[in-house]
This record gives sequence, C-alpha cells and structure tokens, in this order.
Amino acid sequence: MSVERMERPPSSPTVSGTGAIDLASWRERALTFRRELGKVIVGQDRALQLITIAVFARGHVLLEGDVGVGKTTLLRAAARAMGGAYERIEGTIDLMPADFIYHTYLAEDGRPRVEPGPVLRHGSDLAIFFFNEINRARPQVHSLLLRLMAERSVSAFNREYAFPYLQVFADRNRIEREETFELPAAARDRFLMEIGIEAPRDRETRRQLAFDTRFHDADALVETVSEGILDHRSLGAVGKEIQRTVKTSPALERYVVDLWEAVRYPQNAGITLDGIDMTRFVQGGASPRGVSYLLRAARVAAWLSGRSMVVPEDLREVFFETMAHRIFLEPAYELRRDALVRALCEALFKTIPAPTDGA
Repeated sequence: MSVERMERPPSSPTVSGTGAIDLASWRERALTFRRELGKVIVGQDRALQLITIAVFARGHVLLEGDVGVGKTTLLRAAARAMGGAYERIEGTIDLMPADFIYHTYLAEDGRPRVEPGPVLRHGSDLAIFFFNEINRARPQVHSLLLRLMAERSVSAFNREYAFPYLQVFADRNRIEREETFELPAAARDRFLMEIGIEAPRDRETRRQLAFDTRFHDADALVETVSEGILDHRSLGAVGKEIQRTVKTSPALERYVVDLWEAVRYPQNAGITLDGIDMTRFVQGGASPRGVSYLLRAARVAAWLSGRSMVVPEDLREVFFETMAHRIFLEPAYELRRDALVRALCEALFKTIPAPTDGA
C-alpha cells in the first residue's frame, strides 16, 4: 500500500476546526458515492441506495442474485470509491479457516514459505472483504467469519489483528444446492441487510447491457469510478454521528415496537395470509439486535433524505432487507419462504397503524 493511499485526502470534510463532523458535506459525498456506483451498475437503483445506507450504517451485507448480475463489479467499485483495500475469497467445499489467514508454498530455493492470506494481506487498511458463495463453505469457516464480522478482529500467529474499517459482503448461491451449507441463524443475524440483485427487467436496460461494450470490460468500468470519495477511515465516526443526531419520536418508537411484536405474533395483530395457519406460521421473530439494525438503517435513510427525524417511510424503505432474514418460519412453509415473508412484511404495514405526527 503506497503512502499516498494511506493518507487522508486533504479535502476530507470529516471534522471542522472545532472537531465537529460536517454531516451536510458528508451527505453530498454519500449521494456522489451512490451516483458513482450507478456508472458501473445500471437498473439497480434500489440496491445502490441500500448499499449506500449499509456503508453509513456500518453493517455487513449478504447479497443474493443470479450469476453474472454484477455483484463483484459493484463491490470493486464501492471499494475504489471508499478507499482502503479490497479482498475476495471464494467459498468452496474444501476451504478451511486457515485459508483466510495464510497460505504456504515452496519457494524457488525449495524452502517452505508462509504468506499472509486475504484477511491479513493489507493489515488494518482492509475496508471491504467479499466472501463469494458463502454457503459453499463449511460451518467451521462460517465460525471464523462470524468473529470477523462481530469483532472486526482475528487471532493469528499469537497476536490479535484488528480491522477497524472492515465491512463484510457475502454472496449466497441460491440456485445450486449440492455441496452447500445453509448459514446458521447466528451468522445471518450478523448481517445488517440481505440485498437482492436481480437482472434488470427493463427492456432498454437489458439492451444496453447486451450491446454497450463498456459494460463488457469490468476492469475498465471500475476505473471510471472516482477514487476515495468517502475516506474509509472516517466512516465509523460519521456513522456514529448520524446515529446520534437523527432522532426518533415517541410515536415512532411505539410504532417500531408494534411492528416487532407483529412480526413474531402476526395472528395477535389480526394479520392473515391465504392458506396459512398463522398460529404456526412464525417460529421466531427478529432479535433485539435485528431491531436495533433496523433503526440504524432507518436513521441513515432519513439522513440521506435530508431529514433529522425518522419517519415511517424510512422504516418501510429498509424493513424487508433488514428484517426478512431474521424471521424464521415453521419448516412446512420454508420452501415458499421468499414469497411468504414478503407477503407478511407487506401485511404488517397495511395492518399496523403508522403514526401521523411526532406525538
């Protein structure tokens, strides 16, 4: 890593002369970041908005989507715009926890060598770590990732390595089921969001992706993104300031608790779904951590919209992506999970009365 890359850009609006974070300037940077990602990924406006929210909420993200829809290109572009280092590892059936930390080989002189693996290669400057096809890896690998996500640190070579700027993105293969391992609930709960990235349905966007040759060279496309827009070293402090300054009213807080209750016990809220026994439908609802993540994301959504108060629309904007993977259904309904959980979330907002003022 060069000295120039390690230094903070001189134009960074992180703090003023009095030590205060200029959130107005950071909001402009956030909107610029989202626009820059739009250079490389078209037809994915909602996904780009949610990625931007996740970056400033400082939460990890699980991406879902078909092969070849641009997930890796998107993350490479995000890493370039954030600054800091980007690493990627492929989930395979024979992947072991040690593969994150080091790899060994025989050098030209015939002697064994040990080199840092993808987690340690850039030291504390690691900003984005992408785990491709996470469900192809074994549970012991998930355990290491869980610590990396929860504590942003790992133990190796008799010492602790910290990654204060780290954000983990993972991709789950949802088409092929052979030689895959479902993520445990504890691991899924560590992800702030699960974001779906589908092939665009708009006909003009499809034509553009097929025939515009600039979308055929991912390396050149990523290089069109401006570097260091966000300054990854400042994102933690900015995220904390957003959470501190964007407020929630007592009425909205009651509304969130009502939603939380209705997720776990939808029958008590009068929610019904065709052909579903609502008394057996939900096996487990969102954890307290999940609800806190919902509020973290909603505060960032409000901030991006130029408001200092969370409103019900902010909750709706991020609810499905932050809460759906934390709703556990009875096994009889799991095969229809995606459609049923989406229907449940839609019914929540139709049934639970939203506050109309800040009382």
